[in-house]
Amino acid sequence: MTDDPGIWIIAGLQVVTALIIAGFWMTWFRIPHEEPWLPDGYEDHEAPFVVSDTALAIVLVASAILLVAEEPLGESLALIAGGMLAFLGLVDAAYFMRTGLFARERDGIANLGLVVGVLAMAAILIVRFA
Repeated sequence: MTDDPGIWIIAGLQVVTALIIAGFWMTWFRIPHEEPWLPDGYEDHEAPFVVSDTALAIVLVASAILLVAEEPLGESLALIAGGMLAFLGLVDAAYFMRTGLFARERDGIANLGLVVGVLAMAAILIVRFA
């Protein structure tokens, strides 16, 4: 077990990120998406991301466990998760920009927070473990 407080913080952030991802999807599938300003095909665009986000959450948790256990694979998985986060954050940013979902009246603040949070976590993992 590591005694490095930085690793514990990063591992904690990874677990929190995985829990936020799980919570997002549990909520997303239970609420209707009937806002008139949502772009055509919004649900069809978003729904498939549950698969990649689930894989990401699993990689985040596995990495966190291995980092705390001082297993070298934990760092590799952290970099993989960082890359996955960067890709998903950039895809979301591009989609939100293209469809006007950064506009304040279209949940723009929440969408911006999502993108910034995802890209920030990606940066933390990539900078720390690259």
